[in-house]
Amino acid sequence: MAFGDYQNEIYFNGLRGIVSVLPVGAAELEERAQAALPPSVWSYVAGGAGDEYTQRANVTAFERWGLVPRMFVGAKERDLSVDVFGVRLPTPVFMAPIGVIGLCAQDGHGDLATARAAARTGVPMVASTLSVDPMEQVAAEFGDTPGFFQLYTPTDRDLAASLVHRAEQAGYKGIVVTLDTWVTGWRPRDLATGNFPQLRGHCLSNYFSDPVFRASLAATPEQDSQSAILRWVQTFGNPLTWDDLPWLRSLTELPLIVKGICHPEDVRRAKDGGVDGIYCSNHGGRQANGGLPALDALPGVVAAADGLPVLFDSGIRSGADIIKALALGATAVGIGRPYAYGLALGGVDGIVHVLRTLLAEADLIMAVDGYPTLKDLTGDTLRPIAR
Repeated sequence: MAFGDYQNEIYFNGLRGIVSVLPVGAAELEERAQAALPPSVWSYVAGGAGDEYTQRANVTAFERWGLVPRMFVGAKERDLSVDVFGVRLPTPVFMAPIGVIGLCAQDGHGDLATARAAARTGVPMVASTLSVDPMEQVAAEFGDTPGFFQLYTPTDRDLAASLVHRAEQAGYKGIVVTLDTWVTGWRPRDLATGNFPQLRGHCLSNYFSDPVFRASLAATPEQDSQSAILRWVQTFGNPLTWDDLPWLRSLTELPLIVKGICHPEDVRRAKDGGVDGIYCSNHGGRQANGGLPALDALPGVVAAADGLPVLFDSGIRSGADIIKALALGATAVGIGRPYAYGLALGGVDGIVHVLRTLLAEADLIMAVDGYPTLKDLTGDTLRPIAR
Protein backbone atom coordinates (compact mmCIF):
# COMPACT_ATOMS: atom_id res chain seq x y z
CA MET A 1 0.00 0.00 0.00
CA ALA A 2 1.30 3.47 -0.90
CA PHE A 3 1.60 5.99 1.92
CA GLY A 4 -0.74 8.30 0.03
CA ASP A 5 -3.53 5.75 0.41
CA TYR A 6 -4.04 7.10 3.93
CA GLN A 7 -6.24 9.77 2.38
CA ASN A 8 -8.49 7.07 0.90
CA GLU A 9 -8.81 5.51 4.33
CA ILE A 10 -9.90 8.87 5.73
CA TYR A 11 -12.37 9.50 2.88
CA PHE A 12 -13.95 6.04 3.07
CA ASN A 13 -14.32 6.40 6.82
CA GLY A 14 -16.14 9.65 6.08
CA LEU A 15 -18.65 7.75 3.94
CA ARG A 16 -19.46 5.72 7.03
CA GLY A 17 -19.87 8.86 9.11
CA ILE A 18 -16.51 8.49 10.80
CA VAL A 19 -14.47 11.68 10.82
CA SER A 20 -10.96 11.71 12.25
CA VAL A 21 -10.79 13.25 15.70
CA LEU A 22 -7.13 14.14 15.07
CA PRO A 23 -6.12 17.14 12.94
CA VAL A 24 -4.55 16.70 9.52
CA GLY A 25 -3.04 20.20 9.32
CA ALA A 26 -0.06 21.59 11.22
CA ALA A 27 -1.78 24.72 12.52
CA GLU A 28 -4.75 22.90 14.06
CA LEU A 29 -2.46 20.20 15.42
CA GLU A 30 -0.41 22.80 17.27
CA GLU A 31 -3.47 24.71 18.50
CA ARG A 32 -5.14 21.64 19.93
CA ALA A 33 -1.92 20.35 21.50
CA GLN A 34 -1.56 23.63 23.36
CA ALA A 35 -4.99 23.09 24.88
CA ALA A 36 -4.16 19.50 25.81
CA LEU A 37 -0.77 20.05 27.47
CA PRO A 38 -0.08 21.64 30.86
CA PRO A 39 1.21 25.21 30.32
CA SER A 40 4.67 24.39 31.68
CA VAL A 41 5.12 21.44 29.29
CA TRP A 42 3.66 23.38 26.38
CA SER A 43 6.06 26.29 26.83
CA TYR A 44 9.00 23.92 27.04
CA VAL A 45 8.05 21.98 23.90
CA ALA A 46 6.77 24.81 21.73
CA GLY A 47 9.16 27.52 22.84
CA GLY A 48 12.49 28.56 21.41
CA ALA A 49 15.41 30.83 22.11
CA GLY A 50 15.13 34.61 22.42
CA ASP A 51 12.25 36.13 20.49
CA GLU A 52 12.08 32.84 18.56
CA TYR A 53 13.14 34.44 15.26
CA THR A 54 15.32 31.47 14.32
CA GLN A 55 12.55 29.06 15.21
CA ARG A 56 10.15 30.90 12.89
CA ALA A 57 12.82 31.24 10.19
CA ASN A 58 13.34 27.46 10.22
CA VAL A 59 9.69 27.04 9.24
CA THR A 60 9.40 29.86 6.72
CA ALA A 61 12.67 28.93 4.95
CA PHE A 62 10.78 26.17 3.13
CA GLU A 63 8.48 28.78 1.57
CA ARG A 64 11.38 30.12 -0.49
CA TRP A 65 11.62 26.93 -2.54
CA GLY A 66 9.21 25.46 -5.08
CA LEU A 67 9.16 21.99 -6.60
CA VAL A 68 9.13 21.84 -10.41
CA PRO A 69 6.54 19.31 -11.64
CA ARG A 70 7.48 16.79 -14.33
CA MET A 71 4.84 15.17 -16.52
CA PHE A 72 4.57 11.95 -18.57
CA VAL A 73 6.51 10.19 -15.83
CA GLY A 74 3.91 7.62 -14.87
CA ALA A 75 4.64 7.78 -11.15
CA LYS A 76 1.88 5.30 -10.32
CA GLU A 77 4.14 3.61 -7.78
CA ARG A 78 6.58 5.48 -5.58
CA ASP A 79 9.52 4.16 -3.63
CA LEU A 80 10.34 6.19 -0.52
CA SER A 81 12.73 3.65 0.95
CA VAL A 82 16.30 4.59 1.82
CA ASP A 83 19.51 2.87 2.87
CA VAL A 84 21.20 4.52 5.82
CA PHE A 85 23.91 3.17 8.12
CA GLY A 86 23.49 -0.31 6.72
CA VAL A 87 19.75 -0.42 7.35
CA ARG A 88 17.00 -0.36 4.74
CA LEU A 89 14.20 1.93 5.91
CA PRO A 90 10.73 2.09 4.33
CA THR A 91 10.75 5.89 4.48
CA PRO A 92 13.33 8.69 4.68
CA VAL A 93 11.69 9.98 7.86
CA PHE A 94 12.70 9.56 11.50
CA MET A 95 11.52 10.95 14.83
CA ALA A 96 14.07 13.43 16.11
CA PRO A 97 15.12 13.30 19.78
CA ILE A 98 12.90 15.31 22.13
CA GLY A 99 14.15 15.40 25.70
CA VAL A 100 10.79 16.06 27.27
CA ILE A 101 8.72 13.75 25.06
CA GLY A 102 8.00 11.57 28.08
CA LEU A 103 5.97 14.37 29.66
CA CYS A 104 3.88 14.97 26.53
CA ALA A 105 1.88 11.77 27.05
CA GLN A 106 -1.19 11.77 29.22
CA ASP A 107 0.22 8.84 31.21
CA GLY A 108 3.68 10.42 31.50
CA HIS A 109 5.41 7.71 29.44
CA GLY A 110 5.82 9.40 26.10
CA ASP A 111 9.18 7.75 25.40
CA LEU A 112 7.53 4.34 25.41
CA ALA A 113 4.63 5.61 23.30
CA THR A 114 7.04 7.02 20.73
CA ALA A 115 8.91 3.71 20.54
CA ARG A 116 5.60 1.88 20.04
CA ALA A 117 4.70 4.29 17.24
CA ALA A 118 8.07 3.53 15.65
CA ALA A 119 7.25 -0.17 15.78
CA ARG A 120 3.88 0.39 14.11
CA THR A 121 5.08 2.68 11.33
CA GLY A 122 8.65 1.61 10.61
CA VAL A 123 9.75 5.19 11.29
CA PRO A 124 12.83 5.09 13.53
CA MET A 125 13.01 6.92 16.84
CA VAL A 126 16.10 8.73 18.02
CA ALA A 127 15.71 8.30 21.77
CA SER A 128 16.95 11.16 23.93
CA THR A 129 19.30 10.82 26.86
CA LEU A 130 16.71 12.86 28.75
CA SER A 131 13.88 10.37 29.07
CA VAL A 132 11.22 9.42 31.60
CA ASP A 133 11.85 5.72 31.06
CA PRO A 134 15.30 4.08 30.87
CA MET A 135 16.72 3.51 27.41
CA GLU A 136 16.47 -0.27 27.78
CA GLN A 137 12.72 -0.13 28.31
CA VAL A 138 12.33 2.22 25.35
CA ALA A 139 14.37 -0.03 23.04
CA ALA A 140 12.27 -3.04 24.05
CA GLU A 141 9.27 -1.40 22.34
CA PHE A 142 10.89 -0.87 18.92
CA GLY A 143 9.85 -4.21 17.45
CA ASP A 144 11.57 -4.65 14.09
CA THR A 145 12.14 -0.91 13.61
CA PRO A 146 15.71 0.26 14.28
CA GLY A 147 16.27 2.86 16.97
CA PHE A 148 19.10 5.30 17.62
CA PHE A 149 20.34 6.77 20.89
CA GLN A 150 21.04 10.48 21.25
CA LEU A 151 23.85 11.33 23.67
CA TYR A 152 24.21 14.53 25.63
CA THR A 153 27.89 14.01 26.41
CA PRO A 154 28.48 14.37 30.17
CA THR A 155 31.62 15.82 31.68
CA ASP A 156 32.33 12.43 33.28
CA ARG A 157 33.89 10.28 30.57
CA ASP A 158 33.15 7.08 32.46
CA LEU A 159 29.49 8.02 32.55
CA ALA A 160 29.52 8.76 28.82
CA ALA A 161 31.07 5.37 28.14
CA SER A 162 28.48 3.70 30.35
CA LEU A 163 25.55 5.36 28.55
CA VAL A 164 26.93 4.36 25.15
CA HIS A 165 27.62 0.80 26.30
CA ARG A 166 24.07 0.50 27.62
CA ALA A 167 22.73 1.73 24.26
CA GLU A 168 24.81 -0.91 22.48
CA GLN A 169 23.56 -3.64 24.79
CA ALA A 170 19.96 -2.50 24.39
CA GLY A 171 20.17 -2.88 20.62
CA TYR A 172 20.33 0.70 19.37
CA LYS A 173 21.76 0.94 15.85
CA GLY A 174 23.68 4.19 16.15
CA ILE A 175 24.80 6.94 18.51
CA VAL A 176 23.80 10.54 17.79
CA VAL A 177 25.99 13.01 19.68
CA THR A 178 24.36 16.40 20.19
CA LEU A 179 26.98 19.15 19.99
CA ASP A 180 24.88 22.32 20.29
CA THR A 181 23.48 21.88 23.79
CA TRP A 182 26.26 21.62 26.34
CA VAL A 183 24.64 24.67 27.95
CA THR A 184 21.00 25.63 27.58
CA GLY A 185 20.09 28.68 25.53
CA TRP A 186 18.16 31.74 26.63
CA ARG A 187 14.52 30.64 26.51
CA PRO A 188 12.13 33.37 27.71
CA ARG A 189 9.04 31.13 27.86
CA ASP A 190 10.71 28.78 30.32
CA LEU A 191 12.32 31.64 32.23
CA ALA A 192 8.96 33.38 32.60
CA THR A 193 7.50 30.33 34.32
CA GLY A 194 10.69 29.43 36.19
CA ASN A 195 10.33 25.95 34.77
CA PHE A 196 13.16 23.62 33.79
CA PRO A 197 11.86 20.04 33.98
CA GLN A 198 15.19 18.35 34.72
CA LEU A 199 15.77 20.55 37.76
CA ARG A 200 12.51 19.13 39.07
CA GLY A 201 13.82 15.60 38.57
CA HIS A 202 11.93 14.89 35.34
CA CYS A 203 13.38 12.93 32.40
CA LEU A 204 16.53 11.81 34.24
CA SER A 205 15.90 8.07 34.37
CA ASN A 206 18.91 7.22 32.20
CA TYR A 207 21.14 8.87 34.77
CA PHE A 208 19.39 7.59 37.88
CA SER A 209 19.50 4.04 36.50
CA ASP A 210 23.14 4.20 35.45
CA PRO A 211 25.69 2.35 37.62
CA VAL A 212 28.42 4.93 37.04
CA PHE A 213 26.13 7.82 37.90
CA ARG A 214 24.77 6.05 40.97
CA ALA A 215 28.28 5.24 42.18
CA SER A 216 29.08 8.96 42.14
CA LEU A 217 26.33 9.68 44.68
CA ALA A 218 26.68 9.49 48.43
CA ALA A 219 23.13 8.15 48.58
CA THR A 220 20.81 6.52 46.04
CA PRO A 221 18.57 8.81 43.99
CA GLU A 222 15.56 7.43 45.83
CA GLN A 223 17.05 8.44 49.18
CA ASP A 224 18.15 11.93 48.20
CA SER A 225 16.67 13.15 44.94
CA GLN A 226 17.96 16.69 45.34
CA SER A 227 21.56 15.51 45.59
CA ALA A 228 21.06 13.37 42.50
CA ILE A 229 19.65 16.31 40.57
CA LEU A 230 22.58 18.48 41.69
CA ARG A 231 24.98 15.79 40.53
CA TRP A 232 23.22 15.75 37.16
CA VAL A 233 23.65 19.52 36.86
CA GLN A 234 27.36 19.10 37.53
CA THR A 235 27.82 16.41 34.89
CA PHE A 236 25.40 17.39 32.12
CA GLY A 237 27.23 19.77 29.80
CA ASN A 238 30.54 18.98 28.13
CA PRO A 239 31.84 21.75 25.80
CA LEU A 240 33.49 19.34 23.38
CA THR A 241 36.42 20.29 21.15
CA TRP A 242 37.94 18.60 18.12
CA ASP A 243 40.45 17.00 20.48
CA ASP A 244 37.54 15.04 21.98
CA LEU A 245 36.44 13.50 18.69
CA PRO A 246 38.93 10.58 18.74
CA TRP A 247 37.69 9.68 22.23
CA LEU A 248 34.05 9.83 21.09
CA ARG A 249 34.88 7.65 18.10
CA SER A 250 36.59 5.14 20.39
CA LEU A 251 33.48 4.68 22.53
CA THR A 252 31.60 2.53 20.03
CA GLU A 253 31.76 0.62 16.80
CA LEU A 254 28.17 1.61 16.09
CA PRO A 255 27.60 4.36 13.52
CA LEU A 256 28.55 7.69 15.09
CA ILE A 257 26.46 10.66 13.95
CA VAL A 258 27.26 14.21 15.08
CA LYS A 259 24.28 16.55 15.50
CA GLY A 260 24.21 20.33 15.20
CA ILE A 261 26.61 20.66 12.27
CA CYS A 262 25.81 23.58 9.94
CA HIS A 263 29.21 24.75 8.64
CA PRO A 264 30.97 22.96 5.74
CA GLU A 265 34.36 23.14 7.44
CA ASP A 266 32.93 21.42 10.53
CA VAL A 267 31.54 18.74 8.23
CA ARG A 268 34.94 18.11 6.67
CA ARG A 269 36.71 17.94 10.03
CA ALA A 270 34.09 15.59 11.43
CA LYS A 271 34.37 13.36 8.38
CA ASP A 272 38.16 13.30 8.70
CA GLY A 273 37.66 12.35 12.36
CA GLY A 274 35.85 9.16 11.42
CA VAL A 275 32.19 9.94 11.99
CA ASP A 276 29.66 7.93 10.03
CA GLY A 277 27.03 10.61 9.54
CA ILE A 278 26.35 14.34 9.77
CA TYR A 279 23.18 15.69 11.36
CA CYS A 280 22.41 19.19 10.08
CA SER A 281 20.27 20.96 12.66
CA ASN A 282 20.05 24.12 14.74
CA HIS A 283 18.03 22.33 17.43
CA GLY A 284 14.81 23.69 16.00
CA GLY A 285 15.75 27.19 17.13
CA ARG A 286 15.55 26.15 20.78
CA GLN A 287 19.09 26.97 21.87
CA ALA A 288 20.46 29.93 19.93
CA ASN A 289 18.50 32.80 18.41
CA GLY A 290 19.58 34.99 15.51
CA GLY A 291 20.99 32.14 13.47
CA LEU A 292 20.68 30.86 9.94
CA PRO A 293 17.69 28.63 9.17
CA ALA A 294 18.97 25.07 9.14
CA LEU A 295 17.53 24.55 5.66
CA ASP A 296 19.79 27.30 4.29
CA ALA A 297 22.82 25.48 5.71
CA LEU A 298 21.80 22.10 4.29
CA PRO A 299 23.18 22.35 0.71
CA GLY A 300 26.64 23.38 1.92
CA VAL A 301 26.63 20.61 4.50
CA VAL A 302 25.65 18.02 1.89
CA ALA A 303 28.36 19.18 -0.51
CA ALA A 304 31.04 19.01 2.18
CA ALA A 305 29.80 15.60 3.36
CA ASP A 306 30.67 14.29 -0.12
CA GLY A 307 28.59 11.14 0.07
CA LEU A 308 28.45 10.74 3.85
CA PRO A 309 24.81 10.40 5.04
CA VAL A 310 23.27 13.71 6.11
CA LEU A 311 20.36 13.73 8.53
CA PHE A 312 18.34 16.91 8.82
CA ASP A 313 15.78 18.49 11.12
CA SER A 314 14.49 21.94 12.13
CA GLY A 315 11.26 23.43 10.81
CA ILE A 316 9.59 20.35 9.27
CA ARG A 317 5.82 20.83 9.43
CA SER A 318 4.50 19.13 6.29
CA GLY A 319 5.07 16.51 3.65
CA ALA A 320 6.12 19.29 1.29
CA ASP A 321 8.86 20.27 3.74
CA ILE A 322 10.11 16.68 3.78
CA ILE A 323 10.29 16.62 -0.04
CA LYS A 324 12.18 19.92 -0.19
CA ALA A 325 14.74 18.83 2.41
CA LEU A 326 15.31 15.61 0.47
CA ALA A 327 15.70 17.53 -2.77
CA LEU A 328 18.34 19.72 -1.12
CA GLY A 329 20.33 16.61 -0.30
CA ALA A 330 19.18 15.26 3.06
CA THR A 331 19.44 11.48 3.34
CA ALA A 332 16.74 11.34 6.01
CA VAL A 333 14.50 13.97 7.58
CA GLY A 334 13.65 14.32 11.26
CA ILE A 335 10.20 15.21 12.58
CA GLY A 336 10.14 17.02 15.93
CA ARG A 337 7.35 19.09 17.42
CA PRO A 338 4.54 17.67 15.21
CA TYR A 339 4.87 14.18 16.64
CA ALA A 340 5.03 15.59 20.16
CA TYR A 341 1.73 17.33 19.47
CA GLY A 342 0.25 14.12 18.11
CA LEU A 343 1.34 12.31 21.26
CA ALA A 344 -0.32 14.93 23.43
CA LEU A 345 -3.61 14.51 21.60
CA GLY A 346 -3.77 10.78 21.04
CA GLY A 347 -0.88 8.84 22.54
CA VAL A 348 0.58 6.18 20.25
CA ASP A 349 -2.35 6.56 17.85
CA GLY A 350 -1.73 10.30 17.73
CA ILE A 351 1.93 9.89 16.74
CA VAL A 352 1.05 7.25 14.15
CA HIS A 353 -1.58 9.57 12.69
CA VAL A 354 0.85 12.49 12.41
CA LEU A 355 3.51 10.34 10.76
CA ARG A 356 0.99 8.88 8.32
CA THR A 357 -0.33 12.33 7.35
CA LEU A 358 3.18 13.65 6.69
CA LEU A 359 4.16 10.58 4.69
CA ALA A 360 0.87 10.62 2.77
CA GLU A 361 1.37 14.22 1.71
CA ALA A 362 4.99 13.57 0.72
CA ASP A 363 3.99 10.49 -1.28
CA LEU A 364 1.16 12.28 -3.06
CA ILE A 365 3.40 15.22 -3.97
CA MET A 366 5.84 12.79 -5.54
CA ALA A 367 2.95 11.20 -7.44
CA VAL A 368 1.39 14.41 -8.73
CA ASP A 369 4.68 16.15 -9.54
CA GLY A 370 6.25 13.13 -11.21
CA TYR A 371 9.02 11.94 -8.89
CA PRO A 372 8.69 8.17 -8.41
CA THR A 373 11.85 7.64 -6.31
CA LEU A 374 13.96 9.58 -3.87
CA LYS A 375 16.82 9.55 -6.38
CA ASP A 376 14.65 11.67 -8.66
CA LEU A 377 14.60 14.43 -6.03
CA THR A 378 17.70 16.49 -6.72
CA GLY A 379 18.63 20.12 -6.37
CA ASP A 380 17.49 20.66 -9.96
CA THR A 381 13.92 19.81 -8.95
CA LEU A 382 13.67 22.98 -6.86
CA ARG A 383 13.54 26.61 -7.87
CA PRO A 384 13.73 29.69 -5.66
CA ILE A 385 10.37 31.47 -5.38
CA ALA A 386 10.56 35.15 -6.32
CA ARG A 387 9.23 37.55 -3.73
